[in-house]
Amino acid sequence: MQTIPAKTIVTRTRSRWWFGTDYNMNLYRGCTHGCIYCDSRSSCYHNPDFDHIAVKENALAIVRDDLRRKVQRGVVATGAMSDPYNPLERKLGLTRHALELLSAYGFGVAVDTKSDLVSRDADVLSEIAAQMPALVKFSITTADPALAARLEPGAPSPERRFAAIEQLAKAGVFTGLLLMPVLPGLTDNRENLSRLLRQTAEAGGRFCYCWPGLTMREGQREYFYQALDREFPGLREKYEKRYGTRYRCTVPGAAKLYAWVREECSRLGLLSEMEAIIAVSRQGYDFGGLPGQASLFS
Repeated sequence: MQTIPAKTIVTRTRSRWWFGTDYNMNLYRGCTHGCIYCDSRSSCYHNPDFDHIAVKENALAIVRDDLRRKVQRGVVATGAMSDPYNPLERKLGLTRHALELLSAYGFGVAVDTKSDLVSRDADVLSEIAAQMPALVKFSITTADPALAARLEPGAPSPERRFAAIEQLAKAGVFTGLLLMPVLPGLTDNRENLSRLLRQTAEAGGRFCYCWPGLTMREGQREYFYQALDREFPGLREKYEKRYGTRYRCTVPGAAKLYAWVREECSRLGLLSEMEAIIAVSRQGYDFGGLPGQASLFS
């Protein structure tokens, strides 16, 4: 198991726009889901060994000390650059223990994940939700397990992720679908998107946030195109012709597709606008005051 040094882990976010988060927390570096489209593989992040997971040294002690120093409670995001529920988490439990620290010090949490392992921590997430927002956003790009295995070969199946949404929803955790990326020519058909939205609603999800496209930049673009050559011969040429070296690569007819997704969400009772998702997730919570000084972790 590789470890890497860290001086701080819970850091201020630049903006609350992304699900109303105030802080960011990554306990791990790298990911083994193998998603062919993952932007975190980009060269600008300086992690050439992205497919291997590294653990930050003394992570829990650093998180504890970081939380103690915060002068304002808030919602802590995790999962931006590595999935907090990777295979090592099953044995190490760093994410679970970090959630326990967030609960003890009065912080909320917003989790990004592709793993159903998060349902293991339904009890802690429910405990957090009793005092501060607790959000879990499941990244699911396709409802087709065979296609998912080609796009995300190391991630749990879509069925397992929907089952986790249902389990967390029953535990009172505010959960839903992170529908991005939407891959042109692969996952942008309405049949796929309709299945995703319907299954989210049926599982008890509360929202779907969608961006109809993907991002490509140096490092990640090359990896993605090699995967297209291997898994979907002939599609790479269509991407290169349409997008060139563009960073934001929206699907054809993106505006109409996005409007249709919002209409479907409304019909199914799912929130789809970021402002509404943030507002509902924060209803009834008091963000005033200092973090609690929990004697258990003193």
